[in-house]
Amino acid sequence: MNRYVNYTALKHYFNVSNSYVLNKLRLVIFPWRHRPWTRIPKAVGPGQADGMFLPPRDDLNSPDMYIPVMAFVTYILLYTMLAGIRGHFHPELLGKLASTAFAIVLLEILGLKFGCYLLNINNESQLLDLVAYSGYKFVGIIATILIQELSSNGWLRFLGFFYFFSSNAFFLLRSLKYVLLPETSTDNPRGTVQAVARAQRNRRTQFLFIYSYVVQFVFMWILTTG
Repeated sequence: MNRYVNYTALKHYFNVSNSYVLNKLRLVIFPWRHRPWTRIPKAVGPGQADGMFLPPRDDLNSPDMYIPVMAFVTYILLYTMLAGIRGHFHPELLGKLASTAFAIVLLEILGLKFGCYLLNINNESQLLDLVAYSGYKFVGIIATILIQELSSNGWLRFLGFFYFFSSNAFFLLRSLKYVLLPETSTDNPRGTVQAVARAQRNRRTQFLFIYSYVVQFVFMWILTTG
């Protein structure tokens, strides 16, 4: 298995603390005034970096796997629990929900990787970063489902969805900038991606906007409406 999965790299994404989880959830839901968005390189000496970033417990801007995985599982359990309360639960529902959610995440990651390939974006940890970022949407989806369950007001339901979609989109737009639009060695200490030309940068900006807003709207709508 070590040939296919880098457990050392994967362990980095689960290096979280209770305070990190609480602050990260707050950031995902209320990202509007957060500054800065750049990640912190892991220093190995005065003015030097070894090409790696600090783990999530030491850097709020670092992506993690703990929150996305727990949110993914919570989404499935919450949806099936609510279906049971309404008397609509059946054994196949659990597998259907898990398969649909997993297929959407997989499709999203494949689309991102294909877009990165077309735009000549290279980053050693890019895949694991994208997997982590693709899972944060489930935080907003869970909140939206709870609002839809507790309120019968159609406008309130839509406003709830629109807010959590917008917060997730803004969070992704800011967080993924260092991957898609690196400008300095601070944004990308590995040095594998150099500052890009204006035309290339414009294409990457458009790609990032489409992914953060258009794609996320479609996928979050599907997952919240069942």
